[in-house]
Amino acid sequence: MTHDSQPDSTESEGMRRAAAGLLLAAALLTGCSSGGAEEGPAPDESAGGAAGAAVTESVPDPGFRTGAVPVDSLLDEREVRLANLRQLTFGGQNAEAYFSPDGDELIFQATPRDGACDQQYVMNVDGTELRRVSTGRGRTTCGYFVPGTDRIVYSSTHLGAEQCPAEPDFSQGYVWAIYPTYDIFTADAADGSELTRLTETGGYDAEATLSRDGEWIVFTSTRDGDLDIYKMRTDGTEVTRLTEEVGYDGGPFFSYDGSKIVYRASHPTGEREIADYRRLLAENLIRPSQLDIWVMDADGSNKRQLTDNGAANFGPYFFPSGARIIFSSNMDDPEGREFDLYAIDVTGENLERITYSGDFDGFPMFDADGSRLVFASNRGNELPRETNLFIADWVD
Repeated sequence: MTHDSQPDSTESEGMRRAAAGLLLAAALLTGCSSGGAEEGPAPDESAGGAAGAAVTESVPDPGFRTGAVPVDSLLDEREVRLANLRQLTFGGQNAEAYFSPDGDELIFQATPRDGACDQQYVMNVDGTELRRVSTGRGRTTCGYFVPGTDRIVYSSTHLGAEQCPAEPDFSQGYVWAIYPTYDIFTADAADGSELTRLTETGGYDAEATLSRDGEWIVFTSTRDGDLDIYKMRTDGTEVTRLTEEVGYDGGPFFSYDGSKIVYRASHPTGEREIADYRRLLAENLIRPSQLDIWVMDADGSNKRQLTDNGAANFGPYFFPSGARIIFSSNMDDPEGREFDLYAIDVTGENLERITYSGDFDGFPMFDADGSRLVFASNRGNELPRETNLFIADWVD
């Protein structure tokens, strides 16, 4: 989903702006990784740089390197909320990194430079003890630790085919593929063994994350004919639909106390847009317009829209307090190509820009006490359009 196609003439200026920017984050929906635009600055050579990153032994040549290299030189002077920046991955496309409940490990997805499909990996927060925990077949997305257990959850297309699924048909303009062979699985966090399938309905089941008490999985599915958010128990039972608006609702995360869910949404308006959306969805495609950040109660009630800026806003995550949300957006780039991190109150007030990298910053997550932030970025990439993982101390 990196084809540089132009939206058709029926799209609004806001849709054009969002689509242009999402070309850089083209895999955020079905691949959950992201590409950048131009080569960024090199890692801090005084601290060892990329060459100093340790290559872990437990994964034979995964196609990228891992470590914890200090790169404070990559911080913009305006990025006052971040300190002690460390680069964790080097090479390829690395994104969707999420902390284990104890904050000691990260699960993330990676596509090496050879262009294979995204697979799921776990490593320590210092980049050591890297191991692949998915099957190595098909495409995977959105791994997450299951609190209170030694298991992980992720989505994969491997039951549909061992090969990477086909790229979407861009003859219809800029579209995302909604692979109907995605299902949600759990596996042992140590080595990916004891794989268990949780979803067996036809269509797309993906974008799964967990409540911190380990009781609920929240995810996106087409099981009822639209792209909506559902929750279920960690054994796949008690499936409950939470959204019913026409359009895409996805990328959900629970608040730390489990009382709320934040998500991204794109809702077409008008008969023509709705008809186009439904026609494409029948072909397992969607054409995103703008994406906005929404919050709802954990039972699906009290939905409220936090952003309405005509931009592509995605990857939201709660602060541990539950009072604010951090997310990625291209709202300050007239061309729609630079994505930065922002924070906003759950009331939609007090918007604050966090990063100024010049390319792409996205997929932020706090650890349990809010002292560290992990995110994906194009800063410090060795080759153009590569995305790597970074961790920083959070400064209140």
